[in-house]
Amino acid sequence: MTRLFVPTAVAIAVSTLLAAVSPAQAQETGTLRMTFKLKGAAKSFPPITPNVDQAFCGSKMIPDETLVVNSKNNGIKNVIVYVYTGRRGTELPPMELEPETHTLANQDCRFEPHVVIAKKGDTIKVTNPDKVGHNANFQFFNNTQQNLTVPAGGAVEIELKEDEPAPIPVACNIHNWMKAQVVVLDHPFAAVSDEDGVLEIKGLPVGEVVFRANHENGSLKEVIVDGEETEWRSSKFEVDIKPGLNDMGTIEVPADAF
Repeated sequence: MTRLFVPTAVAIAVSTLLAAVSPAQAQETGTLRMTFKLKGAAKSFPPITPNVDQAFCGSKMIPDETLVVNSKNNGIKNVIVYVYTGRRGTELPPMELEPETHTLANQDCRFEPHVVIAKKGDTIKVTNPDKVGHNANFQFFNNTQQNLTVPAGGAVEIELKEDEPAPIPVACNIHNWMKAQVVVLDHPFAAVSDEDGVLEIKGLPVGEVVFRANHENGSLKEVIVDGEETEWRSSKFEVDIKPGLNDMGTIEVPADAF
């Protein structure tokens, strides 16, 4: 049997729910834990063979990060999950966001990290510790699009004045295999899965919360949650967050979704 997750009106009123409980209860928060694993055989992606700046980039081991799967446990790296606040999403209570600076490095002819999670008001510092020049092309929707040249040893900063409706692709126009993603939200509730496919989102408000999952090269609409086939419409799902740890267990993604 296929279980269907559809955001309800309850999830749109988290702030109302918080207002209805006592101050002690309102301060309680939850943590969402998920483990993403590939179901089936993973496609093989050999390391990148550079066709530009071969003297430098050719000396580096550059992984193809189209789909990164742990051979020991089938964990899927670089799955992004965040609280969805768009249409039919969760209305979060007002909060003060402390500005932070995130580094996106052009390092060893690849972007490090592959996924940057940021908030409105943050800054991204694009660095280049390599001995060759790089480029960082940010295809923003709401922020001003940026197509930056970053010389060897140089750095450029980008102010994130607006949140973005979806993860933003970043590419190097000089080295076309270099790709990354930037998530810019109006809240801090997001995470990316590690090499074991595990992610945790902490400090969540208690109650029904709508989340959206994303992988840059795959579909996360039909998944298997702890053995049960489940449909996530538009890659969204809803969780009744309880105080403390909320472990959704293993989320298997069919290999043909990538």
